[in-house]
Amino acid sequence: YEQLRKPPYQPPRQAFPIVWPALYADIAVTSAATLDELEARGETAQRKAYLAALATNLTLNAAWSWIFFSRRKLGTAAVAAAALTASSADLTRRAVRVNGAKAAPLGLYPVWCAFATVLSTHIWALNRRN
Repeated sequence: YEQLRKPPYQPPRQAFPIVWPALYADIAVTSAATLDELEARGETAQRKAYLAALATNLTLNAAWSWIFFSRRKLGTAAVAAAALTASSADLTRRAVRVNGAKAAPLGLYPVWCAFATVLSTHIWALNRRN
């Protein structure tokens, strides 16, 4: 990673251990509240759908790191980041539908993932072999 060419808007490495734990905490708190509310309403099908969306999202999140850092497949990682962004937006939409404004902070997650998609794509473009 250190040898890769990066765009000038690459955040400092100190940002990542601050941003990601905050986002994971937000995902956990918002998702728990959403699942609890769906259970209280007796909306079993929607609760199962939210759980499936959450599992998909967390899988995509882990997959991006593995693809980018372990496999060093920058183009594939850019596509995975885009899928993660879409999944994060969907998760946020589902949570806001259930909990309204209380779930709005989860909206920071797809915003960050969209930024990561742009960044991943730019890193891929800068480091492609002609």
